[in-house]
Amino acid sequence: MDVPQPPLSGQSPQPDPAKVADPRLQPTPDYGRLNSDTSGGDSGGPISYPPPRSEKIRRFGPLFAIAIGALLALLAANVGRAHSAWFKFSNQFGTFSMRSGSPASAKNSLPLDRMMPQRQAEALLEQAVARKDGAVEQISSRVDRWQGKVNWNPQIAQLTTAALNSNDLRVRESGIEVELAAYGLAKNSASLDYLLSTAESPDHAQKIWALWALGLIANRGVETDRVVQVLTAHLKDDDADSRRWAVEGLALSGSSQTIEPLLNAMHDDPSRSVRERAACALAESGMYTPEQRLTAVPQLLNYTDDPSLDAQTHALAFQALSDITRQHLPNDSTAWRNWYESTRN
Repeated sequence: MDVPQPPLSGQSPQPDPAKVADPRLQPTPDYGRLNSDTSGGDSGGPISYPPPRSEKIRRFGPLFAIAIGALLALLAANVGRAHSAWFKFSNQFGTFSMRSGSPASAKNSLPLDRMMPQRQAEALLEQAVARKDGAVEQISSRVDRWQGKVNWNPQIAQLTTAALNSNDLRVRESGIEVELAAYGLAKNSASLDYLLSTAESPDHAQKIWALWALGLIANRGVETDRVVQVLTAHLKDDDADSRRWAVEGLALSGSSQTIEPLLNAMHDDPSRSVRERAACALAESGMYTPEQRLTAVPQLLNYTDDPSLDAQTHALAFQALSDITRQHLPNDSTAWRNWYESTRN
């Protein structure tokens, strides 16, 4: 988009996607190799699957991992054990130093009140990721006042990605709130209409940004059912990249209605990267509760020995089962079915 959109009636101008370009929406880097299977791959290359579980990092936006690697390492004690079952990373992360000057506790609002909104958002999200008491509540109480006053920048990009990778669903929600504020998207029908229009843009970068942002706004309760229908329809787009970001948007919405379309994408999509992202969404990323993820288990069991699926998708099904159930069984369909039946007795 060459020029910013004109203001909508009664609210601030809508964001220019080019100015809030999210690094997570860049082309997928090459994957490692899945055994010796090189057939039927996408331009992104075959997937390395799975690396040792101790090397796993929960993946929400696969493309931003290198940029946030050092941040996640710094926050590891508070964010939780890292996971990278879905992607294999090298140890080429740079050094990132958290900015100093944050208030010691988010419960003390006086220092926060002296900060500009941009710094408030950064300090509080930094504290939310670090599990500081009161940070999530402070973000919730202040975020509506940040509209039009918080800008997307590298610090917000790093912190929202760290938040969306948190083990705590409330921290992920805080990441969504700050990201929407930084995008300049209010939680209302005007912003929704803008995103729906942008999702049909012939400009690919604008389109995939809108698919991502639709998931964000749906998670905050803005016509969630309608957004889910739109994103599900985009799973039939001709290009794999759009289908992949439709998968990400569905996972962000956190709606139980999206479990079935994600399972279908994992089973049917011709792109291995789309199938992988659907599996990861069901297993770890996105905004689902553990109970929602468990509803995918019966179908994932079917996928482990479905003769119509390739070895990579079988492996993805086994890994998703392990991540959802926290069971460490061999990649054997019978073993998994026996375990599942034992839990139902």
